Amino acid sequence: MRARIAAHLFAPETRKWWTLAAVSFGLFMMMLDNTVVNVALPAIQDSLDADQSELEWVVVSYALTFATFMLTGGKLADYFGRRRVFTLGLVVFTASSLACGLAPNADFLIGARTVQGVGAALMNPATLGIITATFPRQQRGMAIGIWAGVSAMALAIGPLLGGLITDQMDWSWIFFINVPVGVLGIVVARWAIDESRDTSHEQRLDLPGLATSAVGLFALTYALIEANTYGWTSTRILTLFALAALALVAFVLVERHQRIPMLDLSLFRQWTFTGANLTMLLVSLAMFGIFFFNSLFLQNILDYSATETGAVFLPMTVLIILLAPVAGRHSDRVGSRWLIGCGMVLLSLSLVLFAQLDFESSFWDILPGLIAGGLGMALTMTPTTAAAMGAVAVDKAGVGSAVLNSSRQVGGSLGIAVMGALVASQIDANAPLPVRAEQFVQGYHVALYVAAGIALCGSAVAVLTVRKHRHEAFAEAAA
Repeated sequence: MRARIAAHLFAPETRKWWTLAAVSFGLFMMMLDNTVVNVALPAIQDSLDADQSELEWVVVSYALTFATFMLTGGKLADYFGRRRVFTLGLVVFTASSLACGLAPNADFLIGARTVQGVGAALMNPATLGIITATFPRQQRGMAIGIWAGVSAMALAIGPLLGGLITDQMDWSWIFFINVPVGVLGIVVARWAIDESRDTSHEQRLDLPGLATSAVGLFALTYALIEANTYGWTSTRILTLFALAALALVAFVLVERHQRIPMLDLSLFRQWTFTGANLTMLLVSLAMFGIFFFNSLFLQNILDYSATETGAVFLPMTVLIILLAPVAGRHSDRVGSRWLIGCGMVLLSLSLVLFAQLDFESSFWDILPGLIAGGLGMALTMTPTTAAAMGAVAVDKAGVGSAVLNSSRQVGGSLGIAVMGALVASQIDANAPLPVRAEQFVQGYHVALYVAAGIALCGSAVAVLTVRKHRHEAFAEAAA
């Protein structure tokens, strides 16, 4: 009996699902840390005496570092081995989570969150690369659907979990909880995952590409977050915008002429890959900043507790958990194009519904926006991921995954910065508190309407560019 059980556990057909479970451990942790912090922001602000700019950096430092080093993480995973790099990232992420929980001030927390983003950047591309290398094409959409479902579930339950921990324990435990989970994930990864890498040609680290992309993204994000503090026409902010433009142009030029670039620009010759990445950037740009300010609105304007704030998002959570894998299966059969298009329209609708909230709103006023948002996120995220990964060859899965997740994290960083700038533009820091609360709500509404327009643009991009991918099927048939 024991021999049969062991044979079943180690059989190739069973082992690939253990592999999916192993990468889902790490994925759940790093995606959880995108949103679990949001509901704890008021508690962090009180505990560490942080201002709004520092609160934004607590969130953005993680997302921005995550995005900046994602491409490097993808290249390292393809070259040194996806299991090895995934495990290394998990170690870095777990150690930095411990440091976050021990932070004595806002600057230390921002620094620890930055290192945490590096660990996530090493892990995340490897997860999709491992899945793409492990599962055959006909099962890949479902596996990616489960992967995206875990990701979406972590993003969705983050507010509730963060609220419960903040109210019942202390905000630092939102980071401490990662330590035992990370240790377990390391053990499972070493046992379950088979090593895979890109053996197609010589590879090396693209330091000029890394430097120019990091400078460009940091300068742009810093300028957007601090523009209301120093003034949009101040020398500091205008210089940062100019530096960002120069660095990002330099990045493109460097990548075009590098013998072995960090970002293989030839991937963007595939319209589906390009469209899926642009769609991912736009949906993150529209939604990440709103998640940030939804938490502040519910706690500071409607006087919800941290736990109540997290519980508000449960309807969206349930819809995402149930529908994300279903959307993945349908993307295998009918393609991703119209699923994404409809999902982005629903996201736009949810943002417009949120923009109707005010000081007198109840949970029942919030619920329609949550339902539309849950449906929209489920229909958008999984098919977008499946479309992008279906448009790249298996040996480029690490870099393809890195590009896709960079698009998501860059969009999220810019979303927090842009929406923060829109909200801050409506607030007079010298006004009395009741007036500032009204101004915050006005800015919140402006940001929501802008985000709704961005989501509609994403729907149009998806419908015009994403097509059902076929090239991998032809390649396998030829082989």
